Amino acid sequence: MRIVGLTGGIASGKSTVSNLFKSHDVPVVDADIVAREVLRKGSGGWKKVVAAFGDEILLENGEVNRPSLGQIVFSDPDKRQFLNRLLAPYISRGIFWDILKLWMKGYKVIVLDVPLLFEAKMDRFTKPVIVVWVDPETQIQRLLARDKSGEEDARNRINAQMSLDVKRGKANIVIDNTGSLDDLNQQFQKVLVEVTRPLTWTEFSCSRQGVFTILASVASGLVLFVKAFNNHSRTS
Repeated sequence: MRIVGLTGGIASGKSTVSNLFKSHDVPVVDADIVAREVLRKGSGGWKKVVAAFGDEILLENGEVNRPSLGQIVFSDPDKRQFLNRLLAPYISRGIFWDILKLWMKGYKVIVLDVPLLFEAKMDRFTKPVIVVWVDPETQIQRLLARDKSGEEDARNRINAQMSLDVKRGKANIVIDNTGSLDDLNQQFQKVLVEVTRPLTWTEFSCSRQGVFTILASVASGLVLFVKAFNNHSRTS
């Protein structure tokens, strides 16, 4: 099984690339979706966060007010790191189960979409790693246009993440998203060919089909060994 890492930064276009993979029938495990489930009212993650940050981060229906929580942690690095440590076990568990479900369905290639791929050291389990990159000025302008937030808040959110230039240096594949949507699509088609190429033997051996093939081979070998042993015993 090939687990492709996909990351980027806020307003870099990572979600657009993620959706392109989905539209080409490549399954995506989205850490943001997992995180939303982790913060669902009454869940273990929800209880931890409410205990740590208080009822003031809740909406009237009891769900976490994510923009409110975001403002708190993006302006305070210590609180942001504390929140990440608090939720990391729940998010990791959710990602693992999503990957396992896709493995059971027989998918050979999946994309793991994680904003904090490098920070959480999850890049160790993914190859290749794709980084969606834009220059800092394009990133800030797109974020301001998208969220209609103030420039200070936008810069705080960008600065709260690892620099895209640093991420680019860690990537196996870089998608430059400073151009048009057509430019992005052209780059994506090349990336799609790369990530869906035939599996290596190591990758295949980790897929469901590979595991079953290995087990079948081992079982066949045992059967032949038993038959040969029995035949030898009769002739002795």
